[in-house]
Amino acid sequence: MTTAAPQVRVEPRRKNWPPSQIVLTLVGTAVSVVFLAPLAWALFTSLKSETEAVEVPPHWLPKEWTGQAWSAVVESGDLTDWLVNSLVVSVCVTAVVLVVSAPAGYGFARTEFRGRGALMGVVMTGLMISPAVLGVPLFTTVQQMGMVDTYWGMILPQCAPAAMVYILYKFFQGVPRELEEAAFIDGAGRWRVFFTIILPLSRPSLAAVGIFTFISSWNNFLWPYMVTNNPDLMTMPNGIATVMNSYGIQWAQLMAGGLMAGLPLIVVFVFFQRQIVAGVAHTGLAGQ
Repeated sequence: MTTAAPQVRVEPRRKNWPPSQIVLTLVGTAVSVVFLAPLAWALFTSLKSETEAVEVPPHWLPKEWTGQAWSAVVESGDLTDWLVNSLVVSVCVTAVVLVVSAPAGYGFARTEFRGRGALMGVVMTGLMISPAVLGVPLFTTVQQMGMVDTYWGMILPQCAPAAMVYILYKFFQGVPRELEEAAFIDGAGRWRVFFTIILPLSRPSLAAVGIFTFISSWNNFLWPYMVTNNPDLMTMPNGIATVMNSYGIQWAQLMAGGLMAGLPLIVVFVFFQRQIVAGVAHTGLAGQ
């Protein structure tokens, strides 16, 4: 009678990290700390009393934890109006930019017409001009059109999407022409090809463009501040900047309001980060 030899369990060898992996991990950790430090400081400051928030020298953790600043911002009654105004402006700007930039990018990428290169150069100059430089002429134009203190006055000047046109232009250049030529042979026209073939293929890029535009419009402080004097039309960045009383800026309330303003953007990024990464990868901008 033979007995089976006992089976020896071999533990898998733990792979040692190469030096390059260790360096990259340390660098990534350091960069993460740099980016998270301001958020941590804002959170801890918002949980201090106003007296403790202005103490010198400052300290990170509150001596007495309190949510008084958060309650004060919510009970002020203006937070809901600021939130609604920001949502209306950001959603409308995003919708207009998508409607404008998609046909424009496709037209530059696929159609041949005289002066296309020069016109594309004019569009690209929008990437080299700071929006602050255009503030005065834009305000003069909006004032002459009677759109000061209106939603349209805040929305329309933000709908010149040179960067978004370029992103979609790069994506449309990478779409195989054979798909369009097959549709043309079947009798489809240019617009039908655009709506039935190109747009479905460009959903990742359109999602990325929409998210980038929404975030940019939500964070825009300068233009809504210039074009509106009505407190009922203030957006979140403008409203938070008014958090002060006769003693000056209320720093704890300011930090609490800033975190509230950034919360929708965090939610957008958490739920749509895959679309953001996929959109950048599909446009070919990841290596540029």
